[in-house]
Amino acid sequence: MQPKIKINSLYNERGPQTELRRAMDEHRFCVLVTHRQMGKTVAAVNELIDRAISNPLPGGRYFYIAPQLKQAKLIAWDYLKHYISPFQAVQTPDGKTRSAVIINESELKVTFKTKNAPYIRILGADNPDALRGTYADGVVLDEYGDMKPNVFTEIIRPMLLSRNGWVLFAGTPKGQNQFYNTFQLASKSFHENPKGDWWCGVYRADKTQVIPEEELNKIKNDTPANIFRQEYLCDFTASADNVLIPIDLVLEAQQRIYGMDAVNGAPRVLGVDPARFGDDKSIIYFRQGLQAFDPFVFEKLDNMAFAARVAEKIEELHPDAVFIDAGNGAGVIDRLRQLNYRNIVEVPFGGKPNKAGQYLNKRAELWGELRDWLKAGGALPKNDTDLVTDLSTPVYDFDNANRLRLESKEHIKERLGRSPDRADALALTFAAPVRPQNDPAVRYGQSRTYEMEYEL
Repeated sequence: MQPKIKINSLYNERGPQTELRRAMDEHRFCVLVTHRQMGKTVAAVNELIDRAISNPLPGGRYFYIAPQLKQAKLIAWDYLKHYISPFQAVQTPDGKTRSAVIINESELKVTFKTKNAPYIRILGADNPDALRGTYADGVVLDEYGDMKPNVFTEIIRPMLLSRNGWVLFAGTPKGQNQFYNTFQLASKSFHENPKGDWWCGVYRADKTQVIPEEELNKIKNDTPANIFRQEYLCDFTASADNVLIPIDLVLEAQQRIYGMDAVNGAPRVLGVDPARFGDDKSIIYFRQGLQAFDPFVFEKLDNMAFAARVAEKIEELHPDAVFIDAGNGAGVIDRLRQLNYRNIVEVPFGGKPNKAGQYLNKRAELWGELRDWLKAGGALPKNDTDLVTDLSTPVYDFDNANRLRLESKEHIKERLGRSPDRADALALTFAAPVRPQNDPAVRYGQSRTYEMEYEL
């Protein structure tokens, strides 16, 4: 008779750890991007324990792998021994206390004394050839960005074949390396098929509440901005100097809220980015002055159906201008004009910018104006995490005429795994200066240009 053992009796999960373990139950390949001190290693170790003792197959093999063996021992070995300690004093039916595990210090290996005898082993990726020729039921690749790119493709992946094994890729961003590429793959795959093999999760310190807010503010004040963005805000682009809109600028904008009194009298603008079926989404963004509001998101609508949704928002919000992407929105534009809506403006992203000497095309100008608006105090919806990613992803360079050139939408979609529809819709609200319809200059026909309430 096998003794009954309480599993993980020492482990009290935090919210992000619970979400991770639920995701690992539902997906085979999970990519976890976390801030420092979130507890990813503890969660990973306990997942290995849980999987090992519940595996019905004989000879279960599980591996925790860090970039270096010394690092793996320092990070995970003590955690593993701590969380298996309940198995070292098991009360058997005859009243005796015995250990239900074998701990091998030299091999950093724990074997459970169950019928199937599964084990967990701690290894370093600095000697990956030691893994060749064996199989694995589950593998944790911690700080995957510091490993050689071929560790997974050439060594780990073949180990999973015979047992349909799983992998957790975990780490904190360190530039756009193979961890970043794997995150992009997971993001794209999960977006296309949320019930498929791949899952990805990003846990920033300003969202998890694992680090108290007061302490996080101290860390922010004591840490260089790019390091803080990378280590605590999970920004893969923090080490790059060509990101058009840094993530900290976006996060600051999410903390601002303007009351209606503050924006009353400012122009009311809609930015409309039609998608036309496919994986992209059709977005309507409403902005009044320095305040952008929650977007209206629609999926799998044809132009006529989406035009009806836009018409509903025009009736509800009474915008002074409606800017629509001309690329996919010709049908929407024609329908709205057919319905006698005024102030409908088509915006060709590849068209000529107003500031022709500063920007390569209209799309670059839209994003540049959006960036300047954020710097001037623009406020964003607080809980729109997709918008945060959309805005902080694109990079830029300059052409031979020294005009700012934004990364192509196709390239962004390839890296991000989806189109930055939310950001494009918001950027469209900056297509041209707008005057509110209740402006006295409009009522009395005076010739006056309405400028936005911020300085570029």
